[in-house]
Amino acid sequence: MDTANGNATTASAAPAAPAQPNGHREDPGGFKLKFCTVCASNQNRSMEGHLRLALANYPVISFGTGSLVRLPGPTITQPNVYKFNETSYDSIYRELEAKDPRLYRANGLLNMLGRNRNIKWGPERWQDWQVGMPRVKKETDKGFEGMEGGVADIVITCEERCWDAVIDDLLNRGSPLNRAVHVINIDIKDNHEEASVGGKAMVDLADSLNQVAKEEREKVGAAAFDSGSGAARASFDERVPEVIGEWQERWPNLPATWTLAWF
Repeated sequence: MDTANGNATTASAAPAAPAQPNGHREDPGGFKLKFCTVCASNQNRSMEGHLRLALANYPVISFGTGSLVRLPGPTITQPNVYKFNETSYDSIYRELEAKDPRLYRANGLLNMLGRNRNIKWGPERWQDWQVGMPRVKKETDKGFEGMEGGVADIVITCEERCWDAVIDDLLNRGSPLNRAVHVINIDIKDNHEEASVGGKAMVDLADSLNQVAKEEREKVGAAAFDSGSGAARASFDERVPEVIGEWQERWPNLPATWTLAWF
């Protein structure tokens, strides 16, 4: 694992609650970190991670970093292109189904979009996200509970260019909230099989990070830790690379990169 801030070693993680066949597991209650998943078009990898984390009872939102939503078309030079924040997953599904149902079932797009429209309304763009603004009219999104305030503790990107885009955007914003956020990239190939593996790996990482966060929260006090202040979370921030190092040993085929950034 590469780290942009610090060296990764190892850390222990508590076992998670047993998962049900569909990935859903009983909610143990208690403190939970807030997550954000990011890929290029907010369609495949970030949405698989969004769903898996929501089924594991974590607060979660998801975004894409591209200028437009791009999905495969009949040829490599004819992609299907849509606007972020303006196009629903359901409308994309219905459009592709009308165009060529055989093609878009065979390449998995209709199945993917069918999943997505049951998670949230449509693809959102990271650069348009107003961090700290209430997530109004998002109550039906999976993983909404806990994300009402529009702030995440952990951002997980799915490829290096998305990680770069997130970091650049955070630098450009100028840290108006002065709140730390851990940005972790997991290199996941953009296909349905690898996205499924990546989603499981995200939940494993989330469980490990959340266990450490709970331990440090007990030490400094819930009110201080939950405020998100740098001083209150310093001990947790220092342990994050260790957690990622142990996780990387369990998932050696998913190279990870980490940095501490600021909202």
